[in-house]
Amino acid sequence: MKKTHIVMLVLIVAAITVLISFTGNLTTYETIASAKQKDGKFVNLIAKLDKTQPMEYDAVKDPNYLAFVAEDTLGNKVRVVYHNTKPADMEKSERIVLKGKMNGDHFECKDILLKCPSKYKDDASASSKAIQSASTSDGFVSADSLAAKKY
Repeated sequence: MKKTHIVMLVLIVAAITVLISFTGNLTTYETIASAKQKDGKFVNLIAKLDKTQPMEYDAVKDPNYLAFVAEDTLGNKVRVVYHNTKPADMEKSERIVLKGKMNGDHFECKDILLKCPSKYKDDASASSKAIQSASTSDGFVSADSLAAKKY
């Protein structure tokens, strides 16, 4: 075998090893039902805060304890226990990503990521008016006119 063939084989083996190592880091999102089947294993849940159920949080008594009920898109609900401070504006969030594991009848959460509501959703007409006023006569918006506008 030539040296170039050996080098190519080593590079191919290295590339396959790197690809296999990356597949272990891929994140999948689970439903509550599938997370219950993986009791004790680390999963990521996408859910929303069930606002009909009370949230347990007392910053004076125990600032590192938060408990609430989360609901997934299929309508399944689970009690979530989070041992850290409550994220700001959690009630306003459209969706939450819960990273943790099922522990019996509740979800032990290690990290919470919030999907905040879009600040541009309610103000779509104002932003379209601003773009129209910044546009030039040929119908294009110049970067200078957009930079000069204060939104």
